[in-house]
Amino acid sequence: MLPVKDRFHIPEGLIYLDGNSLGPLPKSVPARVGEAVQKEWGQSLIRGWNSEGWMAQPARLGDRIGDFVGAPTGTTVLGDTLSLKVYQALAAALSMRPTRKVILSDTGNFPTDLYMAEGLSSMLGRDHELRLVDPTDVTAAITDEVAVVMLTHVDYRTGRMHDMNAITQAAHNAGAVMIWDLAHSAGAVPVDLTASHCDFAVGCTYKYLNGGPGAPAFIYVRPDLIETIDPALSGWLGHDAPFAFEPGYRPAPSIERMRVGTPPVLQMTALEAALDVWDGITMQDIRAASIALCDLFIAEVENRCPELTLVSPRDANARGSQVSFAFDHGYATMQALIAAGVIGDFRAPNIMRFGFTPLFIDAGDVTEAAQRLEHIIKTKAYEAPEYQIRNRVT
Repeated sequence: MLPVKDRFHIPEGLIYLDGNSLGPLPKSVPARVGEAVQKEWGQSLIRGWNSEGWMAQPARLGDRIGDFVGAPTGTTVLGDTLSLKVYQALAAALSMRPTRKVILSDTGNFPTDLYMAEGLSSMLGRDHELRLVDPTDVTAAITDEVAVVMLTHVDYRTGRMHDMNAITQAAHNAGAVMIWDLAHSAGAVPVDLTASHCDFAVGCTYKYLNGGPGAPAFIYVRPDLIETIDPALSGWLGHDAPFAFEPGYRPAPSIERMRVGTPPVLQMTALEAALDVWDGITMQDIRAASIALCDLFIAEVENRCPELTLVSPRDANARGSQVSFAFDHGYATMQALIAAGVIGDFRAPNIMRFGFTPLFIDAGDVTEAAQRLEHIIKTKAYEAPEYQIRNRVT
């Protein structure tokens, strides 16, 4: 069944191992977005909010995303950026534990999550502390000082994957609130938010879900908490009755209280069409194929390129759907590899990162990618001057 390459637009001869950063274009998207532009926006104009269902998009798509992460209907909503969703979740979580001051995270967390925690703590002015520990020390660091544990499920650099259920249980045992960032999990590995019993989860849709650059983020709130939390960003569309135009804020009695501003209709339309590529495919199918592809790539690269050092977990059960290698000339080598038709990416200080999306990657792609990488390493093609120039996006 996998891969389903015919559902994507991927340039001929290109091996795309960066779907963990930006998914490729599903063939279903251009026509659907064109229809939204020409027919819905062009003909319906302002009427489209009612006639085309634009106002319902965030909740409708939230339920579709919820299917990927084990969230029940009515607990997930789309809109805004991941940074804003992190802010919303963290602000709500801190208000649930007003006497505690520690936000616990790990040194592998994505910087935007940590930046948002720093900014929110500074704004609150309540002496909150952002405490960072090694990923392996998280559970031991969850004490009764901790208000919130905020972690990214799959480490963006190494692909190391936390045990969601065990850490959530440890957080709750200590009286802390649990937030998971699923940016590198949704559409990549099976996730069951209901089983984990976590309080909040956030994530983006432009990586493994192929929603396109700038695709909106999502936020999940555990069902029993939805009507009790205070939205820190009390936007108009999170109001119980936006078109009543009341001067005071009254949050919606549903997950829609986590909406903020006007939804990005065209981006959501692209995402909605992109999700159709998953028809007939389960996360179990994806996970089995992902493990096989990652294991094959590790074996091929270690055999062909001993100069590279594996920094991802060798155990597939502790790894997401990416493989990372460290190399002193990692940036230049990745630029040379991209020029050779294999697209991965680089993360400072020295990590070459490769994402494996079984929707459009097969074993032949993996072997060919390793062969092209071997040629670059053996010939030292990475020493060419053009590969030493640092781009703004790496």
